[in-house]
Amino acid sequence: MEEKTPDLAGIEKEIELATEAADTSESLRAVRMGYLGKGGKIPSLMKSLKDVAPDMRPAFGKAVNGLRERAEELFAAAEAKLRSKEMQARYERERIDVTLPGRQRKKGAYHPDTLIIDELVSVFAGMGFEIYEGREIETDYYNFTALNTPKDHPARDMQDTFYLGADFLLRTQTSAGQVHVMESKQPPIKILSPGKVYRPDDDATHSPMFSQMEGLVVDRGITLCDLKGMLDEFAKKVFGGNVKTRLRPSYFPFTEPSVEVDVSCFECGGKGCKLCKGTGWIEVLGAGMVNRAVLKNCGIDPDEYTGFAFGMGIERIAMLKYGINNMKLLFEGDVCFSKQFRA
Repeated sequence: MEEKTPDLAGIEKEIELATEAADTSESLRAVRMGYLGKGGKIPSLMKSLKDVAPDMRPAFGKAVNGLRERAEELFAAAEAKLRSKEMQARYERERIDVTLPGRQRKKGAYHPDTLIIDELVSVFAGMGFEIYEGREIETDYYNFTALNTPKDHPARDMQDTFYLGADFLLRTQTSAGQVHVMESKQPPIKILSPGKVYRPDDDATHSPMFSQMEGLVVDRGITLCDLKGMLDEFAKKVFGGNVKTRLRPSYFPFTEPSVEVDVSCFECGGKGCKLCKGTGWIEVLGAGMVNRAVLKNCGIDPDEYTGFAFGMGIERIAMLKYGINNMKLLFEGDVCFSKQFRA
């Protein structure tokens, strides 16, 4: 019984209908694999050539090859048509109306603390200061003892310091970094130490965490006049060229003599206003000559070297300069507040 010859014309018609029905490149690829893939219909026809009568094999083989070529043409045409269609759909999807107004990107803003720190670093770097960033977790020795703070001083109380154990605490002042510097480096020393400090305070003008910036100068022949001259320059650069400074006697364990530093009110020019509470002066920082005991604790001969130190609250300077009336605004992350300081 003779084997029936496959209907090649029918297969070609199937391919035509299948390529027309394919509406995506993926579906067309699946159809192609069904007819031209390794296990597809046309390769199977070539494998069945051995079952065809010898005298009919040449004609059958030629016909199958013709079918393969015709299938390749159909698939190529369908692929080109689909690619054009899909590209057009993508163009429509991604089309941009160039007549529409552009989208405005919102600009970020520096935090007031960052602005003040950058400004202060620039001012003091111009006077030859180097930057030193100390550690936020300190020992009792570096935070208090080395700075000549007595054992019964109120600052050591639990309600004024965050203790982490018997010997460790969150630093209450960046002055601790000055001790590290003086222990590791011999004079001349001229450093500025900004950083976070921690105290259990929380109200409109205080925060449990805030920023300080300490300065230290140690060398031969340093006097209180050098401190006054440097503070005059600082005040003029930060608060305006007409601002004056004055020193008032005070007390800090690590400086002797110690002073509170005021600047003439930059809002009213010293006449008296709400900002300066009618006095014409605004307190901005504490300072003084480094106590001889502190120099000794750090291995520096107080008979040969003298020095001065000063410290200021970054948030306080920011509040004064930018008219901020509540310290909590500096920590809430309110975008409406921050964007006021956009450059």
